[in-house]
Amino acid sequence: MTTAREDNEAILAMTAFPPPRPVTARWRSLEGDGLDHVVVAPKDGRIVFRGAVIGSRGGAPYGVYYRIDCDAGWRVRELALGSVDGRGLHLVSDGRGHWANGVGEALPQFDGCLDVDLAGTPLTNTLPIRRRAWTPGETAELRMVYVPFDSYVPAVDGQIYTCLEPGRRFHYQAADRSFEAVLAIDSDGFVTDYPGLFTRVI
Repeated sequence: MTTAREDNEAILAMTAFPPPRPVTARWRSLEGDGLDHVVVAPKDGRIVFRGAVIGSRGGAPYGVYYRIDCDAGWRVRELALGSVDGRGLHLVSDGRGHWANGVGEALPQFDGCLDVDLAGTPLTNTLPIRRRAWTPGETAELRMVYVPFDSYVPAVDGQIYTCLEPGRRFHYQAADRSFEAVLAIDSDGFVTDYPGLFTRVI
């Protein structure tokens, strides 16, 4: 169950953007020949993302398919990921920062994380952006379950989002200050330009 405060924040976030709608998006990697194709399907109080990514990491090519299941407040409730070489990952969340693996074993190392961040796609930047109603200059420091596309071993990653223009531009920064970028988004909250890494093509 979610708290009244969390539900109120979710309602405010939904009023800052239009209601979730079916979307098909594709991003091209600017670091190589990678592509990510995703279909967004809101249904019965959930928002489901199904995507496929091809690319390379550290010189090794990969092919990944994924499904992210969010509740109406854009909180991740399930991640299912598989690679063409047979590896996979299945995580579930209660939407309040508690995680377990696909067989129900608790993963306390991810306590406090509401989002997942998948390497190789800017899709997951949308989740924290859509989850709250932002004011210009507002900053949020977040903990993410980060999944690299070489080992598929998740880890906690600290990230900082600052709203530059509500509904248009956000400053993204790694919590350790090792990386930063200004993200352009569309009216649905999806990244259109991620300088040096991704550009949206549909």
